[in-house]
Amino acid sequence: MKYINLNNVREVMQQIETATKPQLALLTNLSVVTINALIQELCDGGELFQDKVVPSNGGRPAQAYRYNYNFKLALVLYIKEMKGQELISATVMNLENKVVLKEERILPAFDKQHMLQLIARFVTEYPSIDMIGIGIPGQAVDGDITVSSHEELIHSHLIREIESEFQLNVLVENDVNAAISGYCTQHADMKERSVAGIYFPNRYPPGMGMMLNGQMIRGKNGMFGEIKYLPYSPDWHRDMSKDDFVVNVCHILQTINAVVAPHQIVIYQERVEREELDMAWKQYGKDHPMPSLPEIVHQDSFQHDFDAGLRGMVLQALKSGILSEAL
Repeated sequence: MKYINLNNVREVMQQIETATKPQLALLTNLSVVTINALIQELCDGGELFQDKVVPSNGGRPAQAYRYNYNFKLALVLYIKEMKGQELISATVMNLENKVVLKEERILPAFDKQHMLQLIARFVTEYPSIDMIGIGIPGQAVDGDITVSSHEELIHSHLIREIESEFQLNVLVENDVNAAISGYCTQHADMKERSVAGIYFPNRYPPGMGMMLNGQMIRGKNGMFGEIKYLPYSPDWHRDMSKDDFVVNVCHILQTINAVVAPHQIVIYQERVEREELDMAWKQYGKDHPMPSLPEIVHQDSFQHDFDAGLRGMVLQALKSGILSEAL
């Protein structure tokens, strides 16, 4: 019961940031005596600290307490292609989802040792880092990256080496899963619907993610959405004309619609104008009639949605880790 009460106080303080003991007792339905003991424990652990003294109406001034959002931090990393080179982005975020520090570096090619050195520097500079979140263009199974559009990541043992060297929990998420999660988080009206997201990078195969009633669909070993394995897929690494690209996009849209019939399909791509793609899809629908059609949404903000989704997932995991530590 003590741990349940402790987490109750913790969650309330994370939401409201500052409170006095009487306020906390009212908000948690716990006695002031119980609140006294719990606050002392959270202060001793560094999760709360004393704030200003609040005057009261005719009574004794009350001591306020403030939640320490820097009590635990997370390091969020992702790898993406940037003008033919690899960009590694590293962000240190706190429990309020605020960025403490952000750094980006471009490398000519993926360098595992460089990433390990980067993590070591951040962990040394910020000892409160308690979790590492990594967004990858692929899927990891039991810490092994088994599928990726970046061939240098496949079976690189990167995740296992990070876990072994730093003894921290590592959350690995597919980049398209993170992006469509971020999109749905920012569009509350999609929470009770099915939303598929497709990302077409400029020189890598496409990937897909899908949210159904607010939950991510993952499939066996997280392999849902590996659409580069569809039959008759082109070689996405080679140069492709705009016309061929549009035809391949329409084939994929038809396949997704036939299999899962989502309410909405979000497309991330920069190869052709959206009007050109919309016209092609409209004509394609006339030539290939379908009983229902999804709403097609064009998003120019893959990076924004990806970052929002990945940080949201890491934040949830970081908070869950704090709650479970009390058990």
